[in-house]
Amino acid sequence: MHRSELTVDLGALRHNVRVLLRALAGAELWAVVKADGYGHGARDVAAAALAEGASALCVATVAEALALRGSFREARILVMGPAASVEVAPARTAGLELAVVDGAVPEGVRVHLKLDTGMGRWGLGELPASPAEVVGVMSHLASADCDPAFTDLQVARFREATARLSHLTRHLANSAGVLRFPAARLDAARCGIALYGLSPFGGDARADDLRPVLGWRSHLALVKRLERGESTGYGRRFVADAPEWIGIVPVGYADGFRRDLTGTSVRVGEELCPVVGTVSMDAFAVRLERKLDAGTPVTIVGEGVPLERHAAHAGTIAYELATGIQSSPARARRVVRGA
Repeated sequence: MHRSELTVDLGALRHNVRVLLRALAGAELWAVVKADGYGHGARDVAAAALAEGASALCVATVAEALALRGSFREARILVMGPAASVEVAPARTAGLELAVVDGAVPEGVRVHLKLDTGMGRWGLGELPASPAEVVGVMSHLASADCDPAFTDLQVARFREATARLSHLTRHLANSAGVLRFPAARLDAARCGIALYGLSPFGGDARADDLRPVLGWRSHLALVKRLERGESTGYGRRFVADAPEWIGIVPVGYADGFRRDLTGTSVRVGEELCPVVGTVSMDAFAVRLERKLDAGTPVTIVGEGVPLERHAAHAGTIAYELATGIQSSPARARRVVRGA
């Protein structure tokens, strides 16, 4: 029996592509598959997204793009992060597209000029004259999930700065921008988190008709009774004040179930049970309402246990948790459905 199982539901991903395409109302959807498809598997996700109507793939680095090029020889692949000078030649050979965030425009490579409209990170302060290699102009929204006024300001800045460049592909919106700011949709939008059925707003993704793509399940490897005064885990963070049944799940922070998830809940069988004590490298404990059998299924992420809820408990975002889950065969079994 595997310690845990990760499931990737490509049917759900294709549904999310359709939801985003409807919201875009004619603009192109560019699928963001950086960080191994937010931990979901870049190749599987890219293939499903392109087949369902996405027009391009977006990654963070040239290395990520080159890893995909062999599987997607004809797809447009945009590298959104800065490329080093030594990476330009392999990018040119592979037919990649690069974002220019400062300095000169490289020759012989299709590029997108990135304008900083308020993110305060990568980006040009103003747009230069556009040589023939420039095929697009882009920016990035800093707070479309939480600050409508500043988002409106960024959209206005971008539209004004690019008004003379309507012959180029203009792209600004991320997932939150597509779902909440029609004026940001323009010619194309780069969507990541919503593609995976996770809410860019940290709430219930179902409110935007998104379906989670990732599931994570394990089992009770051990069930034991603690007597009053006995503890479980490092540091004795959980001490029983009465006789208690606890279950040990063979998943820990080395698998991506972080230490700050103590206190969140997972589903054991059909019951929500709190995680107690210190999360170890390879295991965590849950408090049971009654004695259960070893082998009882445990849903870590799935129906009734959304990743967004774990993220809220840990004071972070679903993006961080998703990309932190380890899917190597030595740690977990990975199952792709709906391919």
